[in-house]
Amino acid sequence: MDALEALHSRNSSARLSGTVRQVALDHIIRAGLRAPDHGQLRPWRILVIEGEGRDRLGLLFAQAKLTSDPHQSTEQLAKLRGKPQRAPVILVVVARIVEHPKVPAVEQILSAGAVAQNMLVAAHALGLGAMWRTGEMTYNPMVQKGLGLDENEKIVGFIYLGEREGRQKSLPDVSIEDHVTRW
Repeated sequence: MDALEALHSRNSSARLSGTVRQVALDHIIRAGLRAPDHGQLRPWRILVIEGEGRDRLGLLFAQAKLTSDPHQSTEQLAKLRGKPQRAPVILVVVARIVEHPKVPAVEQILSAGAVAQNMLVAAHALGLGAMWRTGEMTYNPMVQKGLGLDENEKIVGFIYLGEREGRQKSLPDVSIEDHVTRW
């Protein structure tokens, strides 16, 4: 698939299964590492979570939720523990914000977002499905600590990767005229 076709046809895939071969994962991560980066700070890093790491992440999610709200039901905690099982591989994109006189924090976070976007498009170009997920656990201090993040780091998102399963949602039509103004 060529680059423009991948960009024009990329779609989030919520139902993922199967495997992600290491060669594909390497291509996806390499694409992420080509994100725009003012000052060449490399203000990001990527955590790869697969196999038993998904179980540990699910336990971390449940513990974090129980700490913030001890009135969780067994069913609610089980649902949180199962979230990382929705894909065979999860890439956690982390923004590493450093003080810099010419590159404000917002640019560093945007650069990490571009890492995530590049990886989504690369996965699609390779025939894999992907979903960029955030939500409450993305911003939970206990999850951040459990994943080994430093004080200057923030999770930008969890990129779920795998083989597409089931019917895919159709892409909505997006009109250039609805979103572009010539000045």
